[in-house]
Amino acid sequence: MLSRNQVKYIRSLHLKKYREIHGEFIAEGSRLVSDLLESGFKVRQILAEEEWIRDHRDLLAGKTWITITAITGDEMKKITLLSSPGPVLAVVSIPGPISPGTGPEEELILMLDGIRDPGNFGTILRIADWFGIRQVICSEDCVELYNPKTVQATMGSLARVTVWYRDLPGYLSRLKPGVPVYGTFPEGENIYAKTLKDNGIVVIGSESAGISPEVKERITDRISIPFFAPAGDRKGHAESLNASMAAAIVCSEFRRRMHFNRTLI
Repeated sequence: MLSRNQVKYIRSLHLKKYREIHGEFIAEGSRLVSDLLESGFKVRQILAEEEWIRDHRDLLAGKTWITITAITGDEMKKITLLSSPGPVLAVVSIPGPISPGTGPEEELILMLDGIRDPGNFGTILRIADWFGIRQVICSEDCVELYNPKTVQATMGSLARVTVWYRDLPGYLSRLKPGVPVYGTFPEGENIYAKTLKDNGIVVIGSESAGISPEVKERITDRISIPFFAPAGDRKGHAESLNASMAAAIVCSEFRRRMHFNRTLI
């Protein structure tokens, strides 16, 4: 049974103000909640249909700190943000500061500059997860990581990708000499023809403005994603790719090249 206070509290977490006050966020859907339960995130509450609780009893076993409440589908509609609610919703603690991992001297890191759309942001984190990129550095004006739409769009990748918010120009100014900083530009070098390293930073600009001027100054390698029009087609082409599409293409080419280079060793 869902109490009135529970409904009020969970609905408050739809808003950033209350996520910051309480230090918690919500996650919905069986796959996403299961991934968070198996990760380093601390799940505080599970509100789920009885069948889901029964089917996931092994995953919940031993996690005595979690409050588990069985609710009906109608009760789920009172707390969900989804048009088609899933069988489970979790309330999860927002983690405290995390120590940085290895830097761009050793691995490939994504940098997001001014990404404002939560769906795009979550999708980019999912792309990073797919291509084995474990760290994403965001500008301070990027959309909030724990926005429910961002959380949903990650499809569980939130549990496997570390996200940092930083002053990007300041961060880039402190990089060691020789670390490549790649950015996509219409006039950049064709990514399929350019030599790419396995390490460094790939900057993805905002959906509307691209890479900010302050970050542009610190790009060492300008790359472009070429368009391909059928022979004789004079109608032009799409004006641009959105941020998540560009991220997927760039990450795919970096990883393809990395795999190809290693097979030659």
